[in-house]
Amino acid sequence: MTTLGDIAAFAGLSPQGRQRLAQGAVTHRFPAGKTIVEKGQEVSGAYFVLAGRLRVFTLLPGGKEATLYLLRPGETCVLAMNSLFNDLLYPAWVETEADSAVAIVPGRLYRGLFEDEAVIRDLTVRTLSTLVFRLMAELDQVHACTVEQRLANFLLVRASGTREVRQTQQDIADHIGTTREVVARLTSRLAQRGLIRTGRGRISLLRPSALANLARDEDQPLSL
Repeated sequence: MTTLGDIAAFAGLSPQGRQRLAQGAVTHRFPAGKTIVEKGQEVSGAYFVLAGRLRVFTLLPGGKEATLYLLRPGETCVLAMNSLFNDLLYPAWVETEADSAVAIVPGRLYRGLFEDEAVIRDLTVRTLSTLVFRLMAELDQVHACTVEQRLANFLLVRASGTREVRQTQQDIADHIGTTREVVARLTSRLAQRGLIRTGRGRISLLRPSALANLARDEDQPLSL
C-alpha cells in the first residue's frame, strides 16, 4: 500500500472526491522509533497509515508507557478523528514501530468529504466502531489479566510466522504497562520452563500452546 487510493474505502469516492483527495492529501515518511504526535498537540487532519506500523500510547502513574492500540496499513487513528471533529487536542502519543508512511488528509478537506461523500461517512463510522472495541479490549486486558498473562498474550499476538518476536525488553514493557526489570524476570522464567528462547532483541516461541494456556489461566501465574 503506497497511496490513499490503495485503501479500499476510498474506491467508492466520486471523481470529484478523488480529485479533491489527490490534491489535498500529503504523505510523510518517518523512521522507526520516532514520536510523530505528542499529547496536547493540535490535530491537523485525519491520519491514514500507508506502510509500517504506529503505536498509540499513554503514560501510567509513575511514568510507564502503556499501549492503547496499534495502527497498521489501511487504518486511521480514532483519537485523531475524534479530536478533528470535536476540536480537541490529541490525548496521547503516537510513535512509529517501523519505518512508516502516513497520509494526512487536512481537517477542512476531510470534513468536506464527510459531508459530501457517503463512503467517507461509512469509513468514519467503521473506524470509530472498530478501534473503540479494540481499545476496550486492551483496557479489559490491562484490568483483568496479570502481568504474566499480558506478556504471554503479547508474545502470541506479535510472533511472526517463524514464531519470533523481535522486540527489546523495554519495548515489551512499554506495551504491557510494566518495567523492563519485570519483563526480564518473567522472560527468564519462561525460558527456564522451556516455553521460549531469548536472544538479543529477539524471543523465539518454543511452546505456543503452553503460552496460550498461561494467557488464559489465572490460577497458574508465574512468580516474580
